[in-house]
Amino acid sequence: MDPFKGQGGIQMLLTAEQEAQHIVSNARNLRTQRLKQAKDEAEREASQYRTHMEDDYQKSLSESSGSSGSNVKKLDEETEAKINNLKQSASKVSTEVVDMLLKYVTNIKI
Repeated sequence: MDPFKGQGGIQMLLTAEQEAQHIVSNARNLRTQRLKQAKDEAEREASQYRTHMEDDYQKSLSESSGSSGSNVKKLDEETEAKINNLKQSASKVSTEVVDMLLKYVTNIKI
């Protein structure tokens, strides 16, 4: 057996081991980069979704408060109309009611 041949084989094994370590190191670096990219993309999508949901919430909040204000205004208008109708009805029959009350008060039964 040639002593130089054995050393060449060892050298080849060392070189192969270094190449394998280099390949594994590159694979780990690529995996780390992919994980960072995936994390960044997930954060970006979450931020967009959060913004979208916040916009929808603000829109529904403004619509509900706006419709609430319009409902209050509508109810106020309806109430005012009913009060005016009652006042008109009362003014129409008030003379009749006064006459009827005077008739019963002034009519004495023995």
